[in-house]
Amino acid sequence: MRATVWHGKRDVRVEHVPDPKIEKPTDAIVRITSSGLCGSDLHLYEVLTPFMTPGDILGHEPMGIVEETGSDVPGLSPGDRVVIPFQIACGTCRMCGDGLQTQCETTQVREQGMGAPLFGYTKLYGRVPGAQAEYLRVPQAQYGPIKVPHGPADDRFVYLSDVLPTAWQAVQYANVPEGGSVAVLGLGPIGAMACRIARHLGAGQVIGIDHVPERLARARRDGATVLDLDGFDSEDELLTAVKDHTGGRGPDSVIDAVGTEAHGSPAVRLAQQAAGLMPSRWAEKLMSKAGVDRLSALHLAISLARRGGTISISGVYGGMTDPMPMLVMFDKQLTFRMGQANVRRWADAILPLLTDDDPLGVDDFATHRLPLDKAPEAYEMFQKKTDGAIKVLFTP
Repeated sequence: MRATVWHGKRDVRVEHVPDPKIEKPTDAIVRITSSGLCGSDLHLYEVLTPFMTPGDILGHEPMGIVEETGSDVPGLSPGDRVVIPFQIACGTCRMCGDGLQTQCETTQVREQGMGAPLFGYTKLYGRVPGAQAEYLRVPQAQYGPIKVPHGPADDRFVYLSDVLPTAWQAVQYANVPEGGSVAVLGLGPIGAMACRIARHLGAGQVIGIDHVPERLARARRDGATVLDLDGFDSEDELLTAVKDHTGGRGPDSVIDAVGTEAHGSPAVRLAQQAAGLMPSRWAEKLMSKAGVDRLSALHLAISLARRGGTISISGVYGGMTDPMPMLVMFDKQLTFRMGQANVRRWADAILPLLTDDDPLGVDDFATHRLPLDKAPEAYEMFQKKTDGAIKVLFTP
């Protein structure tokens, strides 16, 4: 089969690799019909390369048709149309029962000290072959796959694999009061969808902050108040503008949908780039013990939030020695919630919104639909934010 394969920093290729096979009774094989390119994939393209291995298959946002199931997968049959959550969980352990599927006690990657494995996402998360491919082996298929109706285009359901539950959890964790205010930092796929979900769930004011014109225009069309970072000479000017929109206090909640590759922090960017140039064993050890993130987005979130407010972090961070402004965080009595999205926890609430009049606008959410063979060009385009790329879907 064809698959998108990682070979090095900014080097992904579409190659022929062996077809996946049933390995355990709880496996299924799914023929992929659509697979998304995620902002988290760009971390593998650039920052988290020390944890990658040449030959890794990328991708974690798939849907498709069941081709084959193991003997212990009673709920699926060949021909079923399914969305695959990006994490692999059992559904029966204490963590899954608590709605924390990313912490699944059955599947945790204990040798790395990490939570549940993720498709196509580094040795830290199990080095499970990913979904930007023609076929995918799905472990724990007795629980993970979400059956969806045949008929509507893939765009109606594919975002249930990651984008929708990640944005939904970001808003839920933000604890926006009914009629309250929320600022969303970063208007890529997660931030853009979080703006829509926040409005749908009753936020009175949504403020979207970014610097990419196409992203700002899209959020404005969605009803958000948008602020262009490039239009301010200093952070103080931005803080004043946000306070002017929120009664002088700042927003009740802030969602950081940016993560480790935030703009700014040139010294940290240089350190990340230097780690990428080291021999992989050295770089992995350095990142595991002394890695730092570009924290400009998170620090901005801390500055923006009103006293007693909540900060929800959905952007991916990977540092181990990040400096944090604890005095400010403590003095403002801020609440933080964060983590990989627990897809199955939120799926039941989201799925009904995908079978009616499309209140979240998923049908036209993708800006680019490309054949899988165009994956290398798509990664470069998405990273450089050219051609108005906000969300890319691959069709194998």
